[in-house]
Amino acid sequence: MDDLTRTDGDLAVLLGRVAEGDEAAFVPLYEAVCGAVLGVARAVLRDRAQAEEVTQEVLVEVWRTAGRYRADRGSVRTWVLTMAHRRAVDRVRSAQAAADRERRAARLESALPEFDEVTEAALAGEERERVRRCLGSLTEIQRQAVGLAYYRGLTCREVSETLAVPLGTVKTRLRDGLLRLRDCLGVSGG
Repeated sequence: MDDLTRTDGDLAVLLGRVAEGDEAAFVPLYEAVCGAVLGVARAVLRDRAQAEEVTQEVLVEVWRTAGRYRADRGSVRTWVLTMAHRRAVDRVRSAQAAADRERRAARLESALPEFDEVTEAALAGEERERVRRCLGSLTEIQRQAVGLAYYRGLTCREVSETLAVPLGTVKTRLRDGLLRLRDCLGVSGG
């Protein structure tokens, strides 16, 4: 008998045998509905590869759930095609939801600063606070010399002239201040 000419009664008998685990009955049932299932899936999805996947999923579902078919709710063909339509629509919704999630994630990502920028800013703030604390541990004379040399960019001679202190004294204050800073900051001497 041609698969297209199978009656609803024929399909119901085949489906009943499939529900009992009859693999041989599944072959003609499959052949009778496969083309229509693919057609429904393709109409919804508009992508042959995805439609073929949905067709496969639906026919596996028919095999697994054949016992749930209720003749009083419609024909076998209607039952199978309803499954196909639902599965295809679910696939479209799933793809749309994934695309929406990706768009939301992209918007969020572009609105937030890079993680590295945030981390860098936090670490820089912590480092500034450590340096400030360590500068506070220097003597006033050391702090003045280090401040003029490193924050104002003055040379040792310019620091000497600004503080009206001999050049050798400025170099000693800078060296002692920098050693103390190094120890306070936990920087290893190189």
